[in-house]
Amino acid sequence: MNTIQLELYNESLQPKPILKWAGGKQQMLDILLSNAPKQFNKYIEPFIGGGALFFALQPDQAVIADSNPELINLYTVVANNVDELIALLKEMKNSEEDFYKIRSLDVTKMSAIEKAARTIYLNKTCYNGLYRVNRKGQFNVPFGRYKNPNICDEPNLRAASVVLKRTRIVQGDYKDILKEHAEPGDFIYLDPPYLPISKYSDFKRYTKEQFYEEDQRELAEEVDRLAEMGCHVLLTNSNHPLVHELYGKYKISVHQTKRYINSDASKRTGEDILVKVEPQKKLIIIPKPVELPKQMEAFPATRYMGSKQSLLKDIWSVASAFKFDSVLDLFSGSSVVSYMFKTQNKQVFSNDYMAFSSCFAKAMIENNKYMLTDNDVKTLCAPNPNADGFVTETFRDLYFCEEDNNFIDTVRANIKMLKNEYKRAVAQSALARACLKKRPRGIFTYTGHRYDDGRRDLLLSLEEQFIEAVTQINSAVFDNGKANKARHGDAMDVRFKADIVYIDPPYYSPLSDNEYVRRYHFIEGLIRDWKGVEMQWHTKTKKFKSYPTPFSTEKGAYDAFNQLFKRHRESILIVSYSSNSLPTKDDMLKLMAKYKTHVEVIEVDHRYSFGNQGHKVGDNKNEVKEYLFVGFDR
Repeated sequence: MNTIQLELYNESLQPKPILKWAGGKQQMLDILLSNAPKQFNKYIEPFIGGGALFFALQPDQAVIADSNPELINLYTVVANNVDELIALLKEMKNSEEDFYKIRSLDVTKMSAIEKAARTIYLNKTCYNGLYRVNRKGQFNVPFGRYKNPNICDEPNLRAASVVLKRTRIVQGDYKDILKEHAEPGDFIYLDPPYLPISKYSDFKRYTKEQFYEEDQRELAEEVDRLAEMGCHVLLTNSNHPLVHELYGKYKISVHQTKRYINSDASKRTGEDILVKVEPQKKLIIIPKPVELPKQMEAFPATRYMGSKQSLLKDIWSVASAFKFDSVLDLFSGSSVVSYMFKTQNKQVFSNDYMAFSSCFAKAMIENNKYMLTDNDVKTLCAPNPNADGFVTETFRDLYFCEEDNNFIDTVRANIKMLKNEYKRAVAQSALARACLKKRPRGIFTYTGHRYDDGRRDLLLSLEEQFIEAVTQINSAVFDNGKANKARHGDAMDVRFKADIVYIDPPYYSPLSDNEYVRRYHFIEGLIRDWKGVEMQWHTKTKKFKSYPTPFSTEKGAYDAFNQLFKRHRESILIVSYSSNSLPTKDDMLKLMAKYKTHVEVIEVDHRYSFGNQGHKVGDNKNEVKEYLFVGFDR
């Protein structure tokens, strides 16, 4: 771990840059040090140049790099052969004749130490310390005519050598360097070739590199990646509109600086930008094995389209990565996810646009203590002369036998005698569950009993199914000490505020429908007592018109997700969605990223119990990826 004291740079105690370098940061050193992190793992500078900040920090662990081979050779020699280098430098003279003789040497025939000595010599004696090469890669800066340049600064070379010995020195492209070496907690300083203060089309060659607009944009993408990884980043550049555009999300400060290498004195002032990127506290969510509370076993299992019964551990594994007290389940369906959160002692707000789903939530989520007694059950099953016979007459010979239809009408009439709203919800839920269990495949899209496979659920009378359902739902009722709420209504209008918002909407796919009403119209009508629905009397199944939903089209689903993410942007978002549905995974990630600073997706193998259109998706037998999109702020 590197630790620095945020004090002014003390030149007497620190090695200084070995070279005078175009764009060197000696004059900004106090600013850079005051913005550097107090602690970091290792230091990385992939555009090392003169290395002013590197030498000031003297990090214990560091990687320095540059694409300039002569520069990297110099630092390598200073690290490993400083004595030999000093000896050569002491022999070199500051004369025009020696300068041009040394400048004209063929570096390909020189040793590493000789090349390093040449680099320092030319830098100290050439005009303004400028590094510039011609098209052949040959150094072409003229003699500087300085009276007494310090060609061999022995104390500084030895001090620099101490730091460089413990440093990894690499030649290469900055992206390759960062990809290989950058890790969470590292401190990365980026001092790329600057943007000129002119139109983008006026980019000029800067030292040996070209950094055009596209290069600057690539660099900004790399900064975003480093921030997501959890790195500390400082970046310097010129005060150019494009720099503000690229780094507007980060802290930017502007500083007056001097341009020593410009031959025009009027242009030797400028404004440098410092971009400070705090590491984003990356939370990598990896589903891990979890065990659910024993109470979860009491939830009455059912075959319900889109039920997340088999995904509960995955959902809890993701949710448990966060600290939270409350959950909003926007599309509660069977209420199994709401119930799972309730067993974890969270306050649960449950919502669904289907009345029977909301009834389940009323009975087992909002209800903390009320159960049906044996006397209540006897009363509910007792003949009632006031029963209206609606089910018996309307659905004769469609789904159930005459006896079962009569029983449904009896219980419908008797439920109204229960004064307690939660007992009524338990009774209605038990009746709905009995109808689902008694019905082959648990749906009402067909009539008759052609899917009767002789299993026990189909052999029991509906009254027997009802009594069993009451027992199961009674067992599911428990008090988690929270004021839980169940709501029946449009998810787009929910006003509940919660720490986590779980979204499991109808999945839109052009390959199959997501009409819950078409599958469950009978039990939906049962809970609503067929009030406020538009019956389609001409249909064989005697269904009613489906509710309007934005999730019936691709555009509608996209717009609905966008609206939901925007409305609940203050909460942690967890979204269940399928790999064969639209919007696509990439679209969902982009949508969520509009409102959350960090988005992850966890993929889970899943087989749906429903989805008889599965053969249309490449004969996948309903085997798809279930996505859990997670959006949160750091």
